[in-house]
Amino acid sequence: MIFKKLRSKKWFSIATNMYVLVLTVFVIWMIFFDTNSLFIHNELQNQIEGLEKQKEYLKDEIAKDKKIIEKLKDPKELEKFAREHYYLKKKNEEIYLIEYQDSLKTKEDE
Repeated sequence: MIFKKLRSKKWFSIATNMYVLVLTVFVIWMIFFDTNSLFIHNELQNQIEGLEKQKEYLKDEIAKDKKIIEKLKDPKELEKFAREHYYLKKKNEEIYLIEYQDSLKTKEDE
């Protein structure tokens, strides 16, 4: 008797239609359970965006390094770079490193 009352309702007849049921099951399956589900697709899309940002950052770094390499082809620039970064010196030459108080690391900075 309850089933007959529900059957007369329009929404019940639509909800129990075989095509609607199959489509609903299919959509739920594709969103939650499939190997290419919507959640996995979103996660992979986020990874792609992160990798593209990293790619742009690395391209910028490569461009900076190419400029430095081009600059270091000049012997004077190479000597300057070696002295500044690796503290290299010529024979019979002394190097003094001057550090200012504000450039030193303290326990508070760590």
